[in-house]
Order: sequence, then structure tokens, then C-alpha cells
Amino acid sequence: MILPSSRTYAGWLAVVRVLTGVIWLIHAVPKFLHPETFLPPSGFFADFVQKGIASTTGPYHDFLLNVVAPNAIVIANLVRFGELLVGISLVLGLFSRLGGFFGIVLPLNYMAGRGALVTLNGWGTLDAALALLSAISLVLPTGRIAGFDGLRTPRPPPRPKVIAEVVPERPLDRPSAPP
Repeated sequence: MILPSSRTYAGWLAVVRVLTGVIWLIHAVPKFLHPETFLPPSGFFADFVQKGIASTTGPYHDFLLNVVAPNAIVIANLVRFGELLVGISLVLGLFSRLGGFFGIVLPLNYMAGRGALVTLNGWGTLDAALALLSAISLVLPTGRIAGFDGLRTPRPPPRPKVIAEVVPERPLDRPSAPP
């Protein structure tokens, strides 16, 4: 059986990267087109934070209560710009590993806000799937094919061709193994 070339695998990884970026853009663009449905005080973000405060405990609860709630407008804008930048990064293949990293951080944060990090059901959500898809771009060089990361990555020099040659040797007079 002949395996496909590494270029074929890289092409499929580029497809996964671009599709993951498109998913991120699908999440981000409506937050810019209709900010009133997302931004506080009456948008989805304020409701998400209030439900998160009610459903979480421990350090994340304190984080939502003491950091996120008082700065809801700033953090909501950071969320929508973060989603947009992750999507652009992955679609263009520009700093795709960094985009993959933040593509993991954002959905894990959403899961923590719902209290879903500690439940098995929480890991069966679209947020968990998006974190996994983004992880592919973090650990693999998905931006090198059909992406701008390939332009800024130095190419290794071409390997010289190996030419086999036969070197004649004189025959041995006696055995060369020790007695």
C-alpha cells in the first residue's frame, strides 16, 4: 500500500484550518453586524455572565463576579474581536498557531462559564469540538500550505542527490574474523 505524500496531508490540514476559521467567522461577524444582540446591557453577553455567576463555583465564579461583570462591555468587545481575529488568522493561515491557541482558550472559557468543563456532557458540545479543531492548528503547521505562514517560514535547502557507486576492493588473503 502506498501512502499519500506529506503534501497531500498538508493540503487536507489546510482545509481543516480554513473551515475552522470560517466557523469562527460565522460566530464573530454577527456580533459586529448586530452588536445590540450581543453587547451589554441588553445583549447575550450580559445574560451569559449572569447565568455563569449563578451556575459556577470556586475561582471561576469569583472571576466572573469580580472581573467580568464590572467590565462587561470591555470584555464583550474583547470576545468578539478575539473570535474575529482567530477566524481571520485561521482562514488566511497567518500566525495560525497563535490563532489555534486562542481558538482553544475562547471555547474553554465559554464552557467554564456554563459550568460545563467538569461534566462529561459539557465535552460533547460544539464549543469542545471547536476547541479540538483549533488545537489541530496549534500543534500542526497547518498554515504552511495555502497560508501566509508558508511565506514567512524558511524553506530547508534541497537535499543533494545520492548517487550509488561501486568501489572495488581487493579480495581478502585470509579470514578477517577473530579466532
